Amino acid sequence: MAARFLEIKDLHGWYGESHVLHGVNLHVDEGEVVTLLGRNGAGRTSTLRAIMGLIGSRKGSIKVRGKETIDQSTHRIARMGLGYCPEERGIFSSLSCEENLMLPPTLAEGGMSVAQIYEMFPNLKERASSQGTRLSGGEQQMLAVARILRTGARLLLLDEISEGLAPVIVQKLAEMVRTLRGQGYTIVMVEQNFRFAAPLADRFLVMEHGEVIQQFSQAELPSRLDSLHEYLGV
Repeated sequence: MAARFLEIKDLHGWYGESHVLHGVNLHVDEGEVVTLLGRNGAGRTSTLRAIMGLIGSRKGSIKVRGKETIDQSTHRIARMGLGYCPEERGIFSSLSCEENLMLPPTLAEGGMSVAQIYEMFPNLKERASSQGTRLSGGEQQMLAVARILRTGARLLLLDEISEGLAPVIVQKLAEMVRTLRGQGYTIVMVEQNFRFAAPLADRFLVMEHGEVIQQFSQAELPSRLDSLHEYLGV
């Protein structure tokens, strides 16, 4: 039986006085790919941000490999092997592609080398000396994920990595997720693109109004499509 990498119980979160998470309960096992589904405003991104300690305040329980992190600061959480790729990507325009890649510190052993990253993302090797602003949207997304892989993170929190990208780039990102899963990475994805997420995840969690309202496995997906149409409009 796989070890539990992440376990969240009764998680509440706020931005100022706005109560956005209303008792989230979920778990992610080591080596598992889990996708959070839901409409905009359902609390999916806020859940990722809460895991990293990036929302205004939170209460409840968030355990990483059995260790409670609800009172930990973001940099300490990252050092436990977590990497967050936000929707806005955060590429530094004044730095080259390779300078962006080298910017984050090494947080844990076992991170990918630059050579390994360039093998996974040949586009980045070709654009190593290009400024961040000169990279395409797909290249910026690849770079945003690659930066995390170099740090040694083993749990990847990926927020809408396929959004607004050409189908050929989305296909490359899907191949990346499969490769990382094969290498034992644990992945939590927030995705609006259901066609991208459907074949990649081991489990799906549906969120609404700041809580998880249902979950099901890849094997159960065909029997859940009707209810997903109702919740997501997919």
